[in-house]
Formats: sequence, C-alpha cells, structure tokens
Amino acid sequence: MAKVEVKDLLDGGVHFGHLTRKWDPNMAPYIYMERNGIHIINLYKTAAKLEEASEALAKIAASGRKILFVATKKQAKDIVSDKAGNVNMPYITERWPGGMLTNFITIRKAVKKMASIDRMKKDGTFMTLSKKERLQVDRLRAKLEKNLGSISDMTRLPAALFVVDIKREHIAIKEAQKLNIPIFAMVDTNSDPRQVDYVIPSNDDASKSIDKILSHVTDAIAVGLTERKAEKSDKSEGADVPKAKVKIKKTPKVVTQEEEE
Repeated sequence: MAKVEVKDLLDGGVHFGHLTRKWDPNMAPYIYMERNGIHIINLYKTAAKLEEASEALAKIAASGRKILFVATKKQAKDIVSDKAGNVNMPYITERWPGGMLTNFITIRKAVKKMASIDRMKKDGTFMTLSKKERLQVDRLRAKLEKNLGSISDMTRLPAALFVVDIKREHIAIKEAQKLNIPIFAMVDTNSDPRQVDYVIPSNDDASKSIDKILSHVTDAIAVGLTERKAEKSDKSEGADVPKAKVKIKKTPKVVTQEEEE
C-alpha cells in the first residue's frame, strides 16, 4: 500500500478548511492554524488518519464484504461513481433513499423490481403491454436505475460506510449509527468528528481534494481485493492436489520364548 505523502495532500488543497466562524470546536485537534479567516487543517494528522482508514478498509475488502460510498454533492458525484465503480463497490450519488440501511428489505424489493422489468424485456412480456403501460414501466425502470442502479449487487447490508461531507449526509450517518455500521468519512472543519469512527480531516468541498483522498482509499481497497483473490486461488489450488495415501506398516509381533512354550 502506497504511503500517504503530505506534499500530495498539499497539492490537492486538502488542507483548506471552512471560515473560522463556521467551525466546529470538536475539530480543534485537527486544525493547524488560521489564515485570512480560514482554518488550515493539519496535513500530518490527515496523512496519519488516512493511512489508518485505508488499512481498515483494505481488511474489510479482503474479507469479501462491501463498503458503501455516499456522496450526493455535485463536486463529488462523478469522482465517487468512478472510483467506487473501479473497485466494484456500491455507491449512492443521487438523493439518499430514506431507510436505505434501516429498511434494507424494502430497498432490496425495489432493486428486484428493476430486475423483473429486465426479465420482462428479455422474455417478450414487455411487448404484450399497451404503449402507455410500456412508457410507465420504462419511466419506473429509469427512476430505479438512477437511484438504486449502483447498489443492485449489494445483497446484504454493507460492512462499512464511506461518506464525503457528513453534514450533508446526516441521514445516512444516523442510519449507520443505529445499525452499528462503521463510518469512514472526509470531515471538514465545520463538522463534528465524534459522529465518525474513522475521521479523515480534509477539505470535502474541492473536487481535487476529494479525488486525492478517494484515490488513496480505493487503491487500498484494490489491494485488499487482490489479497482476497490470491487467497482464494491458493485455496482452490490446494483443493486440487490429492492427498497422498500414507501406508502404515504393521510392526510384526515379536514372540518371546515364554510364549512359544
């Protein structure tokens, strides 16, 4: 796993926080200084926290469980869908569906509805509907795809949540807390880090900063997935090798002179 370089974080503008008057006092341990009315984040702490979070995420990926990425703000949407998609992890970049975690069964039903529409189109049932009904079904399919298409492969609750901007995604945070799902997040100077299990103090507004953090995180997940693949490969190879049959030689019985008599 590549080491986090403070210079890279600096180049990405990860250190820029919010206006000092908008700060959350609980972020004080992660703030380096104030400049021109803006808080500057301590990048050495960011680097340490990012490495810690990346290590934990790699372990989750290596265990075969899913990490759900959440980012509905404009400047983060494309970055998250691209980075999370590259490591085959589910993500939400449109509006957070209420009950996404706490009412997961209902969400799964909506995903199954999407799959049933696809089956209708394949087996020809779709064409037996009237033109108006086909239009309605198409609209429903498009709506489901937009909101839930990226989580269609998520058959069970995620093992962790990765959030960009915890103030904006407060509903997702509350649902995860309720279910004791670990939360990893980019936390800016205007947010309360106590809501998060793995805090990555960073600028969550600039696309360059988001890209920098997400790149490191998803690289770590990719390492975890590679480890899992190698482990599975080793196991399957081991299963193919037949176990050698060990012949146990019987020790001949020694007959004593007394027994012969």
